[in-house]
Amino acid sequence: MTTAALSALYEELAPCTGPDLNSLLPPGIQREIGHFNAFDLSNLWEASSLRPATPYACRSFYKISLLRSRSCTAYANETIAIAPDALVFSTPKVPFQWWPAEPQRGHFCLFTAEFLLPVLGGLAPDELPLFQADGYPVFQLTPAEVGRAEAIFARMHEELASDYAHKYDLLRAYVLELLHLGQKQRPAATLHPAHTAAARLSSRFVELLERQFPLATPQQRVRLRTAKDFADHLAVHVNHLNKVLKDSTGRTTTDLIGGRLAQEAKALLRQSDWTLWEIADGLGFVDVAHFSHFFRRYAAVSPGAFRTAEAVPI
Repeated sequence: MTTAALSALYEELAPCTGPDLNSLLPPGIQREIGHFNAFDLSNLWEASSLRPATPYACRSFYKISLLRSRSCTAYANETIAIAPDALVFSTPKVPFQWWPAEPQRGHFCLFTAEFLLPVLGGLAPDELPLFQADGYPVFQLTPAEVGRAEAIFARMHEELASDYAHKYDLLRAYVLELLHLGQKQRPAATLHPAHTAAARLSSRFVELLERQFPLATPQQRVRLRTAKDFADHLAVHVNHLNKVLKDSTGRTTTDLIGGRLAQEAKALLRQSDWTLWEIADGLGFVDVAHFSHFFRRYAAVSPGAFRTAEAVPI
C-alpha cells in the first residue's frame, strides 16, 4: 500500500486545470501550518471527465466531499453506493477507491492534520469520531443541509481567491463547520472526545506556542523555543510532553515548534522588510547562519532565496 503525497494529487489534477502545478496551489499557503485547498467537482469534470477510479491507496491528507451526483466508493473492506447529496469524510488511515457513476457535481476540500492543529487544541483529526478508522464515512443530507454545505464551500472558494491576510483562519473555521454538519448525523457522539489529561496538556501546549505569534516588531522575541522550555512552563517532564504530543499529533514536540517557527519565518520574509538578522533574532537564533541552516530544513531553500522567489514548492 502506498501513500499518495499532495504533490502526486496535484499531478493527477493538472490535466484538469492546466500543467502549471503552482496554479493549483492556494495563494499564501506556503506561510501556513500544513496544507489546505478546495475544488469544484463540476469544473474538474468538465475539464477532463473524471471517469477513471482514484487509486486504492492511503493518502497523506484528509478530505471532505459534498457529492451531488451518484458514485461508488470502496472504503476499507466495504463497497458503498453513494446517492446524490452526500457528505463524505476520508482519512489517510483508511484506503479508498472512488468511481463516478455519472457527470459529477459538488465540491471537495483537502487538508493535512497540521492545518487543523491550531483549532483542535493539539488533537489529531483521527481522534474525531468522523475520522475513526472503523467509522462510516458517508452521510446523506437533507435539502436544507445541502444548502448549508454548498454555502460553506462557496465561502471556501471565495476566501481562497481573496487577498485577506487571515483567510486561512476563516478556512479552518469553515472546515470545522463541515465537521459539525457531519457530526450532527452521529447524535450519539460528540465532536470532541472527552477532555482527558493528555488532551488538556496538548491544548495548553498549542495555546502557549500560538501565543508567541505573530511577531509584530523586530523588538519582540520568541521565549519558548525547545521542548524543555515548554515542559518546564507546563510543569511536566519533557519525556511526558513528548509522548503526549506524539500520540495526539503524530509529531514530536521539536517538530511542532520548528514547524511553527518556520511558518512565522516565511510570513516575515514574505510580508515584512525586516533584515535576516532581525528575523533570526526575533525567532531566537544566535545568528543568521544558524537561522539559515534551520530554515533550509523546512523550506529546502535559503531565507534569501525564499524571499525573492516568485513561488515556493509545497
